[in-house]
Amino acid sequence: MLRPMMSIRRDNGGRAAPWWIGTVAWVLAGCGGGAPERGQGNAAGGPDGSGAEEDVIVLRADRLLDGRGGSMSGREVVVRDGRIEAVAEAGSTTGAAVYDLSGATLLPGLIDTHVHLGWHFDRETGRLHTAASADSPEDQALYAAENAWKMLHSGVTTVQSVGGAEDVPVRNAVAGGMLPGPRILTSIRPINAGTGGPAEMRAHVDEMAVAGADVIKIFASESIRVGGGPTLSQEQLDAACGRASEHGLRTVVHAHGPESASRAARAGCSQIEHGALLDRATLELLAERGLYYDPHIHVIFDNYFANAERYLGIGNYTEEGFEQMRAAVPVALATFQEALTVEGLDIVFGTDAVAGAHGNNWRELVYRVEEGGQDPMAAVVSATSLAAASLGLGGSLGAVEPGYEADLIAVAGDPSADIGALGRVVFVMRAGRVYRNDPVGAGR
Repeated sequence: MLRPMMSIRRDNGGRAAPWWIGTVAWVLAGCGGGAPERGQGNAAGGPDGSGAEEDVIVLRADRLLDGRGGSMSGREVVVRDGRIEAVAEAGSTTGAAVYDLSGATLLPGLIDTHVHLGWHFDRETGRLHTAASADSPEDQALYAAENAWKMLHSGVTTVQSVGGAEDVPVRNAVAGGMLPGPRILTSIRPINAGTGGPAEMRAHVDEMAVAGADVIKIFASESIRVGGGPTLSQEQLDAACGRASEHGLRTVVHAHGPESASRAARAGCSQIEHGALLDRATLELLAERGLYYDPHIHVIFDNYFANAERYLGIGNYTEEGFEQMRAAVPVALATFQEALTVEGLDIVFGTDAVAGAHGNNWRELVYRVEEGGQDPMAAVVSATSLAAASLGLGGSLGAVEPGYEADLIAVAGDPSADIGALGRVVFVMRAGRVYRNDPVGAGR
């Protein structure tokens, strides 16, 4: 079996490397599962062991899922300069470095539309990091870089982080080829009830646009731990989502209940996050107004319960709050099942990955299928082409199509029949660069 090491292609995008980048790379070598096993540093390797850089790469697997609901066999994907050049008949391409992924399925990398890149447990206490902790901005960036690597290694090649200031340098370093990680979109700093009235909402959006935000995050309801009631008026949401639209920015809205989600829909916002308490009428309104729906029904709850001692006693992470979350689990599942029956509602993949959850993102899709009843192929599409469309990147990401970015993963098995195969990642490529290449059968 021929498994060449992929050569590195770098593009600094005109950005100078922050001084801490070397430290981040050194830390990643010993955390989060280790540094990339192949395609690391400036080494290049061809199939003959010569070390020559390969201009063309060919990926051959047992089957190919195109990210749009199609499945093919007897195909190979040709990659050149970080993009997909062709999907051709297997064995038809010559003069290229070939990755033999026999026994695996090749598909677009997963896209998680809701993570918190910088959330972490403090190393000294093992407890959730809070604003009162003594981390420096450099420490925060290191933690975010570690989480980015964990997610990339698990097959997530794009994330939307909603959000923190540490997202920006890590996003830029990953985009410039200085750090391994998924593509990162960030809201930097969210809007909430404390932001102020409509004028302050518009000013916040202006500030985030200047700061380089990719999306605007809005808290329009309370946490599920305290009931999930609405916190922003129609006028406030009109101002925030209206000004974001003027800047060409999408808006993702934390909204658990019908009132907050309905206000967001009427305000022309882009996407509803969580929505655990939504009724059918509100779900139908989201479909009618063209909003994406990003429910979080498993990973967030399961992670909180598994790490309860690390959260309890911090903010609204109280015993009562945990009881509220336990009570919400069946409600959120039932809402998701109802949403699956709403015609025209676009349900995308998101996890709300916080401290302890990064790298376990794929488990959300398994739960949606095995407990929620979603069709496995529909779940794959929700995490690939549909997720890309929700980010405004449907023309370049999320599908195996000529001209698209070569963000590709391979898993042992066929996730369109067995969604659990997403937990058996053996190969990860982002922008044509290989970060993981394990023997089939050795995945996670």
